[in-house]
Amino acid sequence: MPHERLLEPAVEAISRDELRARQEELLRRQVARCAAASSLYGAKLASVGAEASDVRTLDDLSRLPVVTKEELREDQRRQPPFGTFAVAPASAFRELHPSTGTTGAPVNTIWSARDVETITRLTMRTLWQFGVRAGDVIQNAFAYGLWVAGLSCHYAGGRLGCLVVPTGTSTPTERQIEYLRTLGSTVLLSTPSYALHIAETARERGVDPSTLPLRLGCFGGEAGAGNPSTRRKLEDGLGIDAFDYYGLAEVGPTFASECEAKAGIHLAEDYVVVECVDPDTRAPVSEGALGVLVFTHLTREATPMIRYWSNDYARLSTERCECGRTHVRAVGGVVGRHDDLVVFRGAKFYPSQV
Repeated sequence: MPHERLLEPAVEAISRDELRARQEELLRRQVARCAAASSLYGAKLASVGAEASDVRTLDDLSRLPVVTKEELREDQRRQPPFGTFAVAPASAFRELHPSTGTTGAPVNTIWSARDVETITRLTMRTLWQFGVRAGDVIQNAFAYGLWVAGLSCHYAGGRLGCLVVPTGTSTPTERQIEYLRTLGSTVLLSTPSYALHIAETARERGVDPSTLPLRLGCFGGEAGAGNPSTRRKLEDGLGIDAFDYYGLAEVGPTFASECEAKAGIHLAEDYVVVECVDPDTRAPVSEGALGVLVFTHLTREATPMIRYWSNDYARLSTERCECGRTHVRAVGGVVGRHDDLVVFRGAKFYPSQV
């Protein structure tokens, strides 16, 4: 039986020293396989005069250039359809999950069978840490299809022993509300904007949120759920405890969420190395300082990312959370996108902060 608060205590409450040792062992293997199989990553290493064997510790990562979504698109264009960053053999491919492609061609990321299992296990942890338990009824209003959060939560909810109602985003809002009323849904998963729309529509229909069985909601796919005012609107409008969710198609759709302490989103460091860097110098920022998140896969098999530039700003803390978890947290969640940053008289703002 898992610990009451931790689904995988041996992993989630590991000491920082032991976690680092495990990360470095996995990192060496990952960089070696990427350098051997990918011309993109081979060129990245060569550009700084490095070989795979030079990357021995986490500190060595900062020597390497970051990889951007634009570079992945160009790699795909030159080597269609999956580029050279797909390093597993095609026989291992099981699922295709491209990025949304709202600002350019989508990036075709691949999951192997092992990757499907990894994402399912990580997503089980994210659900567990904000309070989902066996017997819950999860109304999963994340999109099903090429954008993958719907599927990862579907797999994980079923594995935890929950009834999953796969409403997705194509179910009309009135039907979503009817399911909340009649199916006994206790957990809602969606983007924060869609959850607010459901709450507003329910209010217009005269539905009292206190009459719903719903008790939890976790909201991702866009910024907002970690914002205090948005959280209050979600909690008041749906009569729930609301939590923040985070993921990226290129890295993992649902690999980070808040726990019941609501002290930041827990990032799965057994899955990725998490760096927080200055957007101009690309050097690591001090703990607690604002920087851009950069991710390196440790266990992704099919399409691993080595120093992937997320474009997302956050502040990191390695202090043990009151829940007992030791993995790094983004305190306050992801606070904005680098593309949205506005500099005025030397100060940095996001449109949502003005």
